[in-house]
Amino acid sequence: MKKQFVVIGLGRFGGSVTRTLLSLGFEVMGIDQDERKVSEFASILPHVFQADSTDDGVMRKLGVKNMDHAIVAIGGDLQASILTTLILKDIGLKHITAKATSDYHQRVLEGVGADHIVHPERDTGIRVAHRITSKNMVEYLELSPEHSLVEIIAPQRLNGKSLLQSNIRAKYGCNVMAIRRVNNELVVSPQASDLIYTGDLLVLIGSNRDINRFEKFIGE
Repeated sequence: MKKQFVVIGLGRFGGSVTRTLLSLGFEVMGIDQDERKVSEFASILPHVFQADSTDDGVMRKLGVKNMDHAIVAIGGDLQASILTTLILKDIGLKHITAKATSDYHQRVLEGVGADHIVHPERDTGIRVAHRITSKNMVEYLELSPEHSLVEIIAPQRLNGKSLLQSNIRAKYGCNVMAIRRVNNELVVSPQASDLIYTGDLLVLIGSNRDINRFEKFIGE
C-alpha cells in the first residue's frame, strides 16, 4: 500500500507539500482551521477538513493516527505548531515532519517529538515532499517551475548496469550529469558505457514530471 500523509496547515508551504505529494501519487489528508484554505483544496483532496489540530479529540476522530507520516506546516502560531506536534506524538504517529520558524522553535519541536525539522526559508515544500517520500533522494534543487536537479542514490536494481543499459535518458528523459562513487571518485559527464553501482550518487537533471517517473521506478 502507498504511504498516507496528513498535512496540517495548508498555507504556501503546506500547500506546496500537498500538491507535490499528490503529483507523486500518494494519498493525502489536509487539515486547516481556515475555511478558505480548506475550500481551495477541496477539489483536489478527497479528505480535507476544517479543524483545530490542537484538539486531541478532534484529531483522533479524524483518524489521523492511521496516517503513516504527518507534516505540521502551521505558520505563525508557535503554540499551535508545538501542541499539534505533541498531540501527534501522543496519538502514535511514527513519522512527524514539522516546520520551524527559528532555532528556538526547532529545539522545542524536537523536544516534543518531531522526527524531522524543516525551515521554509531554505526548504521548499516541493523539496521536502520529495525527501520524505524517497529513501534514495539526497538533494532536490528547483532550477525553474518545470525543471530540477536532483541527487539520487542508485538502488540495487541498477547495480552493474551501464548508463545505456539503465535506459535512464531514453526511458525517463533524465540526463545523468555526474556520478559520485562510494569511494568518492567523481565521474563528470559520464559516458554511455560507464557502469552504475549500488550506493553511487547520481546527479540528474530533467523536467519535474520525468524526475517523478524515475523516482517511482527506483522506489518500486
